[in-house]
Amino acid sequence: MTTITTPPCRQRILTGDRPTGPLHIGHLFATLRSRVAFQEKGIDTMILIADLQVITDRGAIGDVRSAALGQVADYLATGIDPTCSTIFAHSAVPAIGQLTLPFLSLVSDAGLRRNPTVKDELAATDGRPLSGLLLTYPVHQAADILAVHGNVVPVGKDQLPHLEQARVIARRFNARYGEGYFTEPEALLTEAPVVPGLDGRKMSTSRGNGIELGMTADATATRIRKARTDLQRRITFEPDRRPEVSSMLRITALFTGETPEQVADRIGDGGAAALKRELTTAANDGLAEHRRRRADFAADPAYLRDVVRAGNARAAALADRTLADVFELMGMTY
Repeated sequence: MTTITTPPCRQRILTGDRPTGPLHIGHLFATLRSRVAFQEKGIDTMILIADLQVITDRGAIGDVRSAALGQVADYLATGIDPTCSTIFAHSAVPAIGQLTLPFLSLVSDAGLRRNPTVKDELAATDGRPLSGLLLTYPVHQAADILAVHGNVVPVGKDQLPHLEQARVIARRFNARYGEGYFTEPEALLTEAPVVPGLDGRKMSTSRGNGIELGMTADATATRIRKARTDLQRRITFEPDRRPEVSSMLRITALFTGETPEQVADRIGDGGAAALKRELTTAANDGLAEHRRRRADFAADPAYLRDVVRAGNARAAALADRTLADVFELMGMTY
């Protein structure tokens, strides 16, 4: 991780997930466990259920509320304590949306179109119009961060342009309206383990190539058993030549604490069947306690809603104060 200049006692971390479907082991290893670590260090951690962001790039949004509550169950099962960390829903904090308007005045159309995410979406549209929401997506993310005065944001390298947009907006607002009001958020570059899907591609619920945290042991075994491998009997870790086999080795290693090469050497000539048995055992054993705790939380949706409502109240209070300050600095209080 990168060195953060803000001392831990003054850090407020903002992180979150879009409720587009069940969380999977990629989330567990890449983000969920690190949030527990932040919490245990006493860092003010705010976890955003980015429900409004679901509509940025899709028409059919599915059952967002169920997906969101499922995420909360996974957060709690991982060890997030809602009395220490704040779990809140984007849609329940109207001030975030209101802050987006003045923030939009601080960016240009050209600047937004240079954002790598927007550029990728433009390239993939095949002539279809780019929605205004998707074009301004980096500004909405800036509002998420600055509304609650998040000053540390865990990101991967591919997300750095989004955070830089938030830093630019904070800097330009300060220069135009109130020097020093917003702190430019710092990037916490995470060295998260790579958790590929069973097919070697990025793990995604929509592709059916992941191991979801809420799956049953039997469903996990079935998904792994049906995953494609290759015809070579000896198991080797060669990501370029054998992506599916190598992905399974990587996932197994994350659960067992070995390297992928060590797992491969241990399986040797056992073939794909032995590899799948190893992965199934490692995943089901490694997730057993999480799944037990998750089932307990999921069985009480009223409690999950209470957790979110309490987090909404705290986040809304912070964002409302920020919005009032922004209007005061802009000379728009009446």
